[in-house]
Amino acid sequence: MGEDGHRPVRVVHYINQFFAGIGGEESADVGPELREGAVGPAIGLDRAMGDSGAVVATVFCGDNYVSANEERAAEEIAALIAGSDPDVVVAGPAFGSGRYGMACGLVASHVRTSLNLSVVTAMFNQAPGAEAYRASVPIVPTSETAVGMGPALEELARLALKLGAGDELGSAEEDGYIPSGLRHNVFSEQTGAERAIEMLIRKVKGDEYKTEWPLPTYSKVDPPDPIEAGDPLLVALVTEAGVVPKGNPDRIPSGWATHWGKYDLTGLDDLTQENYETVHGGFDTSKANEDPDRLVPLDAARILENQGRIKLHPFLYSTTGNVGSIKAMTDIGTEIAADLISSGVQAAIVGAT
Repeated sequence: MGEDGHRPVRVVHYINQFFAGIGGEESADVGPELREGAVGPAIGLDRAMGDSGAVVATVFCGDNYVSANEERAAEEIAALIAGSDPDVVVAGPAFGSGRYGMACGLVASHVRTSLNLSVVTAMFNQAPGAEAYRASVPIVPTSETAVGMGPALEELARLALKLGAGDELGSAEEDGYIPSGLRHNVFSEQTGAERAIEMLIRKVKGDEYKTEWPLPTYSKVDPPDPIEAGDPLLVALVTEAGVVPKGNPDRIPSGWATHWGKYDLTGLDDLTQENYETVHGGFDTSKANEDPDRLVPLDAARILENQGRIKLHPFLYSTTGNVGSIKAMTDIGTEIAADLISSGVQAAIVGAT
């Protein structure tokens, strides 16, 4: 029994092949396996929980295996976890690792929805997995490298015991996890105006203050060098407005997009409701669907091309920016940019919502 007289919280810990002691990159393709009890970092997690919790099993899998077989890997790992009848599942910590962090987020998210179990993971707050999964699972912020293993396991233990006991987490500020980006209404004794004035006064006086609406931070992108005048520029049409051929052949999602489409505009001088539509889920698309040129100005671009002022690239690049994660949008933008550059495109007109 635990210190409080209750049964210790049963924990299953998910880690990758490296922390399981199987090997590094040469072993990154190994499939899911389960070991009874605590293995690798799970030993530290078990120790941090004291008598209040116990790691009953450790599940591990190679990072390559997960990234190459996401759906199958998640189901296989969940099946192993379910067999140990845990109260809570802990994944990681993954620190700044890209593949491992994404795997931890995937496993935690899948276990939470498919097994209806409480989960918690941990990683560096700027890791790709943190951005991709912070709205789905609680993520403890860690250092970028494994030098912070000790503190990370202590925090994971604290939240695992709380969740495993059936308690709900408080706000990100209260319980120390990465803000999910989801907001909930709460009642305050002060009106919004009173709180805003109070914050402004503290700011003017130089006192410490805290906004209720922290702004996200984005990496800075240096502008390219000016394009020299000369031959007509090769210009491409790009959009995050979800403008696609009628029927959406590539199944571009209406939100949380993970991929993009490339569509041949050869022979088209105009986008009409008969040949194109927008699948964007973040605004009223009725007017845009009446005339998709409102989002992708093909008609205007053809006029400029006929005047000899530009040369139009024959393909449209399209995705949906609606509630997209920074990680997914960065990947999509990088892929589109690489295709544009390889095609010799010098400038792009980006139609947005």
